[in-house]
Amino acid sequence: MTRRNLLGLGLGTAAAGLLAGCAVPGSTNVNKAPLVPAAAGGATVQLTYWAWLKDLQKVCDVWNAKNPRIQVTANWIPGGNAGGYQKMYSALAAGGGPDIGQVEFRQIPEFMLANGLVDLARYGAKDVQDRYDEAAWSQVQFVDGVYGIPQDTGPMGFYYQTAILEQAGGEPPTTWDEWRDLADKVRGTGNGNYLEVFPVADASPFAAYAQQAGARWFRTDGDAWVVDMTDDKTMMVAEFFDGVIDDELVDTSAGAYSPGWYAAAASGKIAAVTSASWGDALIQSVQGGEGKWKVAPMQTWGGTGYGSSSIGGSTAAVLANAKHPAEALEFITWMTTSKEGVDAMIKYCGIGWSPAADYIGKARQQPSEWFSGQNYNEEVFVPSAQEQNLEWSWSPVTQSAFTSLQNQFRRKLTGGLKLTDAVELAQREIVQSFRDKGLSVRTAR
Repeated sequence: MTRRNLLGLGLGTAAAGLLAGCAVPGSTNVNKAPLVPAAAGGATVQLTYWAWLKDLQKVCDVWNAKNPRIQVTANWIPGGNAGGYQKMYSALAAGGGPDIGQVEFRQIPEFMLANGLVDLARYGAKDVQDRYDEAAWSQVQFVDGVYGIPQDTGPMGFYYQTAILEQAGGEPPTTWDEWRDLADKVRGTGNGNYLEVFPVADASPFAAYAQQAGARWFRTDGDAWVVDMTDDKTMMVAEFFDGVIDDELVDTSAGAYSPGWYAAAASGKIAAVTSASWGDALIQSVQGGEGKWKVAPMQTWGGTGYGSSSIGGSTAAVLANAKHPAEALEFITWMTTSKEGVDAMIKYCGIGWSPAADYIGKARQQPSEWFSGQNYNEEVFVPSAQEQNLEWSWSPVTQSAFTSLQNQFRRKLTGGLKLTDAVELAQREIVQSFRDKGLSVRTAR
């Protein structure tokens, strides 16, 4: 069986255990029920879409103007873990909720375990699979099911201030070893100067670096989940950043895009950030930064791993109580793959990287004056989106996994705990999180 088959089998079996052990938002598996027929004749369908995207209604209005048969209303909700997911779960438990919800890639398995999502393969989603990047699609497909449509992704690159690198006598690094050498050179340009930050309070970058190295933290074996966070690739990444922190080559006082980070970047104290494609909009908030930044491909782990990695990304998922799943699929496919839809999502919502296989958006095909006249989207992020670790997948305990990692990473600063030890300790807690959900789990080693 393929990895996707195994993952799906594990989710299905795990879901049965979860449902037997505790209350969940969706007590009925809608994917075992008969298909919901499309609206008959000329009947008008009203869809609701819950998301934290700004001005999403303006995108819906573009669709609504040309599609009187299917009308879409967008309702703003807080970001997923800031209250949006709880709102969705509460609505599902009450038998309601929207037709469409914004669900991050890493949250899909948890929603599946809660019987919260419609399998869109039953409504023809596979017919549009070739319209999407392979990496984006791999995050929504499980066995023969499709549990969301990719809405935006986050392929990564290396953003840097050209003058600071020139002052340090360095160039954009092509490998992480070169990145370390560059970090040392930047430290030598002045007290308090750093190449980048390493946020111990946010495990997302570390997970992305491990993903790029070729790690595979979660998989299934039969009806059990296998947690493998102490593999050679992850330990290599942890050991690397242990050394970087011990040698004081990174700023650990604040994460990227925090107020402290913006102040340091504006004053030339922070030279660069390894970040996702959506980071460009945030970097443009650096005061006085226009024309001082450029973008290079993400540095690699030398002869191992992948050319890039990814942070963030969301799907437009059809929730279990949707009254019109077929029409919802029609709309979200238009929104995420048509030129009109992608351009509207960029213009009004400022989405991350478009998951469409053959269109990045008109606004992203042009050189950027802010980024020194560079056509960085086509030069950096088009290839980056194709250089992903397709074996990486999330689990039903992703959020608690990140919390465990972050809590242990903080001990690096407060008590000198090695990151390698922190990962091992976090893995123990994560395994327990699986058990707390009633899931069968073991470690790989």
